[in-house]
Amino acid sequence: MAFRLAPSAAMAGYRLEAHESVGSTNALALEHARAGDDGDLWVVSSQQVSGRGRRGREWTTPPGNLAATLLSVGRFEPGTAATLGFVAGLALSDALFAVVPDKRIAVAADGGDLPRGRFELKWPNDVLAEGAKLSGILLESALLPDGRFAIAVGIGVNVVSYPEEVPYPATSLRELGFKGNADDLFLALSDAWVDNSRLWNAGHGLKAIRERWLTRAAGLGSQVSIRVDGRVARGTFETIDEACRFVIREADGSLLRIAAGDVHFGAVASERTD
Repeated sequence: MAFRLAPSAAMAGYRLEAHESVGSTNALALEHARAGDDGDLWVVSSQQVSGRGRRGREWTTPPGNLAATLLSVGRFEPGTAATLGFVAGLALSDALFAVVPDKRIAVAADGGDLPRGRFELKWPNDVLAEGAKLSGILLESALLPDGRFAIAVGIGVNVVSYPEEVPYPATSLRELGFKGNADDLFLALSDAWVDNSRLWNAGHGLKAIRERWLTRAAGLGSQVSIRVDGRVARGTFETIDEACRFVIREADGSLLRIAAGDVHFGAVASERTD
C-alpha cells in the first residue's frame, strides 16, 4: 500500500502516518495525543487486527480494507466533539461518490425499500450501500493533562472484503464493482475531510453539517425501532435535531429524541428488539 494525502489536505496542514498493519488506528492516534501530538494527524492502515466498533463490538480490518483515524486535538466541549462523527460520514460519502462515480445504489437498512441515492448515512455512524453496511465510524476521546480534548475519529471501510458472520447485511466496494484500492479511497477521503471539517468549523457550522447530512440520511420518513430506556420505541424517523439526536414521532404523535442507540428500519422495525 502507498497511502498519500490529497494535496488539499497537505496544504491545510494535515499529516499522515501509514502502516501496513496495526492493532487499532484509534488507539495509536490517542497514544500520539497523550505523547503531545497537536492533532490533524491521519493514522492509516490496510490491516487492523484489534479494532473496535460501537459498544465494544469487534471491528477487524482484513488486508486490503481501510482503517483510517483522524486525530483532532482542541478545547472542544464533549458534545460538540461528538458531532465530528457526522463530519466523518459526510466526508466518507463524498469520497465514495468520487471513487465510485457510476455506481447507482438505492438503499435502506434491514430490507426496507427506500431509494434515495448512491450511498446513504445511517444514524449515527454507518455508511450503507444496497441496504448493507459498507463502513463504520467510531469516535473515541481522551482528556489531556493540559485540559485539551483529543478525539480519534476512526473510519473503517470494507474495500475488498466484508464480514459474513454478522447479524446484519454487509458488503464491500469490490462487491459493488470498485476496481481501485484502499489507497485510492483514502486519497479521496483526506480531500473530502478538508471541506467538511471547514464547514463544521469547530462546531460553529453544525447547522450546515446537519442539513447536509439529512440529504443523505437512510430511512428518513420511514418506520423505525430503537431500544431506549429499557423499552423498544417505534415510530417515524422525522429528522435529527440541532444536537444531532435521532428524532422519531411515536404513534401518539409525541416526538422522542435519542442520543444513542441502534436503529432498525423498514418492515422489521415492528419486530426487531435487539
